[in-house]
Amino acid sequence: MQSTRRHLLWGLAAVALSGCGFKLREGSDFAFQKVFVNFPEDSLGVELRRHLLGTGKLALIEDPKRMREADATLDILSQNRQRVIVGVNASGQVREVQLRLSVGFRLRDAQGVEWLEPVTLQMERDLSYAESAALSKEIEEGLTYRSMQSDIVGQIMRRLAAVRRRS
Repeated sequence: MQSTRRHLLWGLAAVALSGCGFKLREGSDFAFQKVFVNFPEDSLGVELRRHLLGTGKLALIEDPKRMREADATLDILSQNRQRVIVGVNASGQVREVQLRLSVGFRLRDAQGVEWLEPVTLQMERDLSYAESAALSKEIEEGLTYRSMQSDIVGQIMRRLAAVRRRS
């Protein structure tokens, strides 16, 4: 009785969701199938590689000798992290910091024609700081940088998906 009721509820939910136009997000279509990736093996590079491979539609070429086989080349031109003190108390102790992350990239075809001109994506996040909790604040900074990096990788992926071949 219980499983019959559960199946009935799942069936009703499926009918209701399909009737409203709901469908799962599909993967993006790209203007290229093979991409040469030209960026370092840092955490941003690892995450970007994972996202590119996760599409299931792209083949990554990492060997510079095979670069000519690629339809496009993705270059990470710059990556910059900054920690700026933006607030201190009356005794001069740090109370607030701002974390900044900027990543510059471009996309070009095999002939060197730019599909995406050099773009710099920037993010800033404010964090409170307490000297008495320095270790936990250091961990929080690391997690915040990682979150910012994930946001930037998502923005790069959306921009790559929006690129269309030029005639």
